[in-house]
Amino acid sequence: MPILVITGTGTEVGKTVTTAAVAAAALAAGRSVAVLKAAQTGVRPDERGDADEVARLAGAVTAAEVARFPEPLAPGTAARRAGLAAVRPQDVAEAAAKLATEHELVLVEGAGGLLVRFDAAGGTLADAARLLNAPVLVVASAGLGTLNTTELTARELRRRELELLGVVIGSWPDSPDLASRCNVADLPEVAGAPLLGALPAGAGALSPADFRAVAPSWLSPRLDGSWDAEAFRGREAP
Repeated sequence: MPILVITGTGTEVGKTVTTAAVAAAALAAGRSVAVLKAAQTGVRPDERGDADEVARLAGAVTAAEVARFPEPLAPGTAARRAGLAAVRPQDVAEAAAKLATEHELVLVEGAGGLLVRFDAAGGTLADAARLLNAPVLVVASAGLGTLNTTELTARELRRRELELLGVVIGSWPDSPDLASRCNVADLPEVAGAPLLGALPAGAGALSPADFRAVAPSWLSPRLDGSWDAEAFRGREAP
């Protein structure tokens, strides 16, 4: 798995912090890692982007972006409004493939969800994953509503014959409600793929040293971690 595409079921589900955790676990396992942000929006040229945040939390990763746009909009819209060239799936695939020649793992983080449009032609992260023939990790929220968006994302991946590696809960609350607790069992069912981790709420606020020390405990062995899905389900599910 030299390249892994990471998408979310929507915005603000913990995608960047999950990408940082996957990177930290891979680094702890002795692998060289690059993180590629397919399209960074809502960030000025002098501000830190998501790939920079992954590097801050995870450690010695190569951080890169294909393009960035100043307004916090879908990449295609942000590019059009800024009068800049849009990102194409081919651009993402070429950048990731180049990084893969120099690193053992390349994490490609999308913008928003799987089908957010990159360009006027309707290119998406799913198209980039197809060009790369790369598996996709889906980051989902914990609570009410997540089953629908997770299943829709999983169905679209299968429709496109893309590999869904699994699902990670991007932010597991300190005091989960009934819906969140039930979703521990239901998420892998609706996704048709295993639950591969759960990050605690506020994980991104940890110091980098603390984040790197505990990140592997949030992820399953498939992601270079030690997290046990069955133990988590037994502890959290009602």
